[in-house]
Amino acid sequence: MAGINFTYLNGPDIEKLAMTDAEILAAVEAGLIAQGKGECVIEPRMHLTPDPAFNGHFNVLRGYVAPLNYAGVKIVGDYVDNYKRGLPSEMALLNLFDPETGMPKAILDATAITEMRTGALTALGAKYLGPKTAKRLGHIGARGTAYWNVRLLDSIYDFEDIRVHSRRKESRDPFAEKLSADLGKPVTATEDWESCLDQADILVEASRLPEPKPLFKREWVKKGAFVVPYGTMSTLPLDFTDIMDKIVVDDRGQMRAGHLGALRPHIDAGKVSETSIHGELGEVAVGSVPGREREDETILFWHRGLSLSDIALGAAMLAKAEKMGLGQTLEYA
Repeated sequence: MAGINFTYLNGPDIEKLAMTDAEILAAVEAGLIAQGKGECVIEPRMHLTPDPAFNGHFNVLRGYVAPLNYAGVKIVGDYVDNYKRGLPSEMALLNLFDPETGMPKAILDATAITEMRTGALTALGAKYLGPKTAKRLGHIGARGTAYWNVRLLDSIYDFEDIRVHSRRKESRDPFAEKLSADLGKPVTATEDWESCLDQADILVEASRLPEPKPLFKREWVKKGAFVVPYGTMSTLPLDFTDIMDKIVVDDRGQMRAGHLGALRPHIDAGKVSETSIHGELGEVAVGSVPGREREDETILFWHRGLSLSDIALGAAMLAKAEKMGLGQTLEYA
């Protein structure tokens, strides 16, 4: 048997790639379009909780993207208290395989991939479902995915007013300062949820709560707004979905699975179902389901994270790394 090798891209390699906003959005959108065309296999994420005392769990995401000729599995740890140890709350590895033979093709540090692809999906949701002109963004949460939410949304809208909030002042103030420096515009760290979200054109909730709590008030949502709640623990009151003209998800299979997520209480209570949702974002991206049809539509987009997005962005990174001569070739067999 001939020698089998695979490529390893570590964290410093990923950083050297310096993926642009446009490259990230294009890669993730390609995965969405493949999904909308039925050219993918996606299995709902699974959770592994080693011990409740550790206050964290693993997510296992699996998928296949035919146009890219990759199957992939990503494992990401989600540990809320990691900041106390000076560690990111989410650290991940992405494994890419040849779908015809099962042979490993690459392993990538997927911490940045997770953050970037999540922000990209939020931004692409706004591209297809958000108001044509949005001047104010309100964002709850200051973790890595939050940075890319704000950055990639701003690359589309060039907001006049960006407000952010998180429960810890020691995280939200530096978060606002970094965004201000990177975006070249003021970003305001607010003291509470209401002053951050109330009457914004786009409202994003990426909080880190230990348990579900109805903090996101529907009276803050103006007509025609675009709302993206994706915290692991729901912050939405049960009547929150009553004001929505459309609810769009990333994947129906993931909507059914698991016990976590922003709309889980609403699904369990029968307020949201597969028949009541408008469709998947991939369907909107390929035009089989309409996106925003009126400026006064209030639309909610719930995404739990797609393995397809990880695979698509990982594939784009591998291609760029090859051109730049980055990464290590490791012997497998």
